[in-house]
Formats: sequence, structure tokens, C-alpha cells
Amino acid sequence: MTTSVGAQLRKGVVEYCVLGLLQQGPMYGWLISERLVSLGLIGSIGTLYPLMTRLRERELIAAHADDSDSARPRKYYALTSQGLAELEQFRSQWAPFASAVEEVTQSRTSTSTTDIIGSRDPREAGDQ
Repeated sequence: MTTSVGAQLRKGVVEYCVLGLLQQGPMYGWLISERLVSLGLIGSIGTLYPLMTRLRERELIAAHADDSDSARPRKYYALTSQGLAELEQFRSQWAPFASAVEEVTQSRTSTSTTDIIGSRDPREAGDQ
């Protein structure tokens, strides 16, 4: 897979991956980024924060600071009810979509292009 294809695929689903992670419970940004980087879904933590801002602006996630006594409190992110609804909608559409993509892109040895469109050469019928 070329880098640009992989980047486009990731761009289309990484927000939903964040929502899926947050469905497991509130997480701070570094933990979210470590998980996404380890799965190859983002390149670095620098990629995460603009995405988190977009999700917050759309009210799909909420952020709150840790109330601990540390000098630098962590910001935790949590899934909102609107975020959960968005995630559920994504899930309902993802499986059929992924199945359809698999159907048309998988390698098949039993079906050739000739079997699908017929053996007629369009040039023979004056279709040029």
C-alpha cells in the first residue's frame, strides 16, 4: 500500500478509533496517542491534539483536568452521549462498508474480467 493510500484510509477512520478507545473509559492524551501509534493509526502525538480539538468542537468528547496534586495536571478526555451515538452510527456502517470493499478488491482466480463483462471487444462493435 502506498503511503498516500494508507494516510487517506487512516484519516477517514482515526476519529472513530479515538471514540472507540474512549468508550472504554476516560483517558489522557498521551495514553490515547501511544495506543494509536502502536497500531499505526497515527504517526505521533502531534497528530492527536488537532484531532482531539475537532472532536471537542463537535461535542463528541469532553475534557477535564485531573484534580491530583501534581504540578502539571493531566487532561482527561471522555466520550459524550453524542460521541457514543456517532460511534454507534459508524459501527453500523463500517462492517457492511468494509465487507463491500473486501468483495471488490480481493484477488480472485475463478472470475476474470472476461467473465464479468463478456468476451466482446468493444472495438469490434465500433465503440471506439
